[in-house]
Amino acid sequence: MEYPVIYQIELIYYPVLAAISIPVNLGAIVILSRGKCGLSKCITYYLLAMAVADLSVVVIHVILHRINIMYFPTSFLNHTPVCIVNLVAYIVSVDCSVWFTVALTFDRYVAICCQKLQSKYCTEKTAAVVIGSLFVLSCLRTIPFYYMNEAVFIIENVAWYCVPTTAYLTSPLWSAFEWIDSIVTPLVPIILILLFNALTVRHITLANKFRKALLSYSEHQNNSEVKNRRKSMTLLFTISANFVVLWMTYLVYSVNWPVSNFYYTDKYYSNPIYITQQVAFMLQLLSSCTNTCIYGLTQNKFREELKNGKKYLFTLNGKIC
Repeated sequence: MEYPVIYQIELIYYPVLAAISIPVNLGAIVILSRGKCGLSKCITYYLLAMAVADLSVVVIHVILHRINIMYFPTSFLNHTPVCIVNLVAYIVSVDCSVWFTVALTFDRYVAICCQKLQSKYCTEKTAAVVIGSLFVLSCLRTIPFYYMNEAVFIIENVAWYCVPTTAYLTSPLWSAFEWIDSIVTPLVPIILILLFNALTVRHITLANKFRKALLSYSEHQNNSEVKNRRKSMTLLFTISANFVVLWMTYLVYSVNWPVSNFYYTDKYYSNPIYITQQVAFMLQLLSSCTNTCIYGLTQNKFREELKNGKKYLFTLNGKIC
């Protein structure tokens, strides 16, 4: 029996995604860690944390789960305990990627709209505390996931694969948990991102009108400030829009239906709900490699650092860098 089209697409899509995402995110991590992109250190911390989380998503889920289970079905990674740990690690990395984006959005909101709080909140120390706290909370949130899966079958006392337990599929308590989980990620983050961006745009619009109404000798300085702020906001809004667009299909799906055949126990699913689920996953995972492209399109210094890195790689002595 021939595999459905959606599965054939995934057989090509995920290896290509991994081949692009890993070097892209590694490059972003190296460039951002150098701190020469003209961004404040707190913004750099958030962007660096997002790049690390995106790289983790690709390695943990795209390579160790999706590609592994499609191409290497008898790998030790498909043993039930390893499968469960992989699932939990994936959820942690996705949660971090999502909530780091929210944290960046809130940081920019405070920096632009809350001048009195800016000096205290928009610092390296605060960014480090926020990133660490979000990581710990993401780990704690995944504790129930250790108990919601069971082996598909057992061969010579070795448990293989993992699927939701019967209790998970039938219990109202687990149904409520899954519904709440879909709200926590990504519904609440999307709402927060849209809210903070709307408030920030409103503040910038009013501030620009106020500046135009004033006659000041420091007009050149104000124009430079507006230009820098515009670049910063272009980066923020592009990242936010990218996140919302790529996660929207998954959001609509997760609110309406439970996850079905997440583990490829049946590769012949071809009903519309299953296809929607798989397309949602593909778009969601695509967001793990698009942020670096956004940095390159919106930040001149990031492009310069990227060009220097290319020259270094293709130069024998590396003196150009």
